[in-house]
Amino acid sequence: MTAGTTAPTVTLIGLMGAGKSKVGRLTAERLGRAFVDTDALIAQRAGRTVANIFATDGEAIFRTLERAAVAEAVARTGAIVAVGGGAALDERNVACMRAAGPVVWLYAEPETLASRLRRSVLRRDRPLLADAGPVDGLRTMLDGRGAADEAGAAAVLRADGLAVAQSTQLLVTWLREHA
Repeated sequence: MTAGTTAPTVTLIGLMGAGKSKVGRLTAERLGRAFVDTDALIAQRAGRTVANIFATDGEAIFRTLERAAVAEAVARTGAIVAVGGGAALDERNVACMRAAGPVVWLYAEPETLASRLRRSVLRRDRPLLADAGPVDGLRTMLDGRGAADEAGAAAVLRADGLAVAQSTQLLVTWLREHA
């Protein structure tokens, strides 16, 4: 970039367990940018966990809180933003994210995601996986959300078989070339 230009905000979308938070945080560190996780922002603003919001108030209330968090997060010019797994289902979120800069879909197969989320599922931190087995629940989510993620993304980073450091390097390289 030339002097006086500003880096665009980059938003990471994808299902839970794809690495949005870990890869996003490391990418931000490597590029000297701010990192914002909308789930953490929601929990901080609400004073309780996302799982508690889902259990107490339901998914519709969570999605309303998420819409506000996405708008706030992507307004931070140059930030790397990780959004919740269902954020791309809301057209207003997608429009807001795309207006701020490139949207990158971190994609992994449901089996990979289930393996990464094993401990989290046992702790009951993933309310949307409570009713089905993790692989089946993630497959159902991918069936319901995959088209929205694909449509909203400027690029797809396949995270199957990659360590966090490898996914981070791929993202950093892509951003240096395209953003």
